Amino acid sequence: MGQETDLFKAILVPVDFSPCSDEAFRVACQMARLCGSTVVVLHVIDTNALAAFNRLGLLAVPSDAIPQRRRLRHHARLKVRELLESKVAASVKITRLIVEGVPFAEIAKVARTGNIDVVAIGSYGGRSGSVDKMFFGSTAEKVVRTAGCPVLTVPLPTTTAQRRSSR
Repeated sequence: MGQETDLFKAILVPVDFSPCSDEAFRVACQMARLCGSTVVVLHVIDTNALAAFNRLGLLAVPSDAIPQRRRLRHHARLKVRELLESKVAASVKITRLIVEGVPFAEIAKVARTGNIDVVAIGSYGGRSGSVDKMFFGSTAEKVVRTAGCPVLTVPLPTTTAQRRSSR
């Protein structure tokens, strides 16, 4: 459908399964069709969140951390599979990657070492109102500063009614 260009050969899309990351995935797939690119879908299991759950006593015993990681990895595989099987992904070459770590650091690492030409990331994710964001900045902001390649931040789309009322 699209024309092959040398503009973007590999597009990294970090996903946290929030509506905003779903929109970034949609935009990345459209870009991939236009440029003949490969999309790399990356989900990072946030080890800081797991450590916080452990400190807060939300895991029954510390030994629950390994089964919890397994459950999170399984859930991530299922959610990524849903994205890959969606209409949005039709006719796009997609690679998936699930890693553990600090989200912005892992995204930047993949962007720098994976021959990525552009990162398409939701402008805010599932934890957009968290205290962490107020003090340390959002993941998207950190990726912009550390990725080493262009970063496209994708907001949630506004509806036609919202666009008209804001004029």
